[in-house]
Amino acid sequence: MQTRTFIIIKLVTLLVLTAFSSQSQMITGVWTGKINRQKAEVKIIQRGDSLTGTSYYGSPSQYRRYRIKGYFDAGSNETVWWDDELIDERPASSRNGQMALLSRADFNCPGSGKMTLDGKAGKKEDDPSGEVHLTKTSTTSFNDEWDLVIENYTAGGNDPDLIDSIGSLKPVIAAKPAPVSTEPPAAQIKPPAKMVMIPPAPEPKQVSPPSTPLPQTIEQKFAGRKKVLVTEIPLTGDSVELRFYDNAEIDGDSISLFLNDQLIHSNIRLTGNAYTIRLAVNSLSDNSELVMVAENLGSIPPNTSLMIAIVGENRYEARLESTEGSSAMVRFRKPAE
Repeated sequence: MQTRTFIIIKLVTLLVLTAFSSQSQMITGVWTGKINRQKAEVKIIQRGDSLTGTSYYGSPSQYRRYRIKGYFDAGSNETVWWDDELIDERPASSRNGQMALLSRADFNCPGSGKMTLDGKAGKKEDDPSGEVHLTKTSTTSFNDEWDLVIENYTAGGNDPDLIDSIGSLKPVIAAKPAPVSTEPPAAQIKPPAKMVMIPPAPEPKQVSPPSTPLPQTIEQKFAGRKKVLVTEIPLTGDSVELRFYDNAEIDGDSISLFLNDQLIHSNIRLTGNAYTIRLAVNSLSDNSELVMVAENLGSIPPNTSLMIAIVGENRYEARLESTEGSSAMVRFRKPAE
């Protein structure tokens, strides 16, 4: 409750600033239409060149809701987002075999105030079998925590701290208010007093030390394992896109990623769908090291991952292997000036 109160106060304060921009030609907003032949509504919020928000598939009475991540290329107007985490579905059996999707669309403004997102969608990056056809609208069929940000985006709602605060909240959807009870609160009905006998405190027992060592944290695993260099990748352009897949039979492998000794992503479960991240080249040092640490080895050791790196027009592949004694390392190298 305190977190939500802070967000509301911060938003009201920011609204007092200026409201000189309109929402025309902005990717931030509510988009409705169809994705992969499914009725869809996507709420997209831009934060720098990154995108966050939520996606709904279905109707208000039967739907799946995902937390989304993505990015927007202002130069080409390419918009990419993916369903990162399923956070709600109603009823619980409504999915019927459907899976999270990755969408890649062009942001167009054909005129008369109309804005569209048209492109392809699929269950993974290399399977764009479906189509994306969305139109920006001023209304929503799903009232949730992102509505205030979208409605006031140009008047303070685009504040990064506000977006991060709302993104960290447990997602909510507006529901009908509960009926008001006419019964007195339970606290007003006092039970009769009873005499309670307090037993003597038991003597403390001798606690034996655990027979097995405590499990290691992911930071301890990173520090204690040998780093094995797999490949070097030259860097050009503004960013590098990394996609991670399970390289063998999908058996529950999970990994964490460290960049220059700092944990940047954890609890990544490898599947046939790509787990995608982007790194800004200007934030990397001349020689940056990305280390893949196995959180577990799945049911078929060792933990193996296929990494695809997209650097400008170039594509690089690396097969990374991590065990209880070693971690795979990739070095990114900037060209000498």
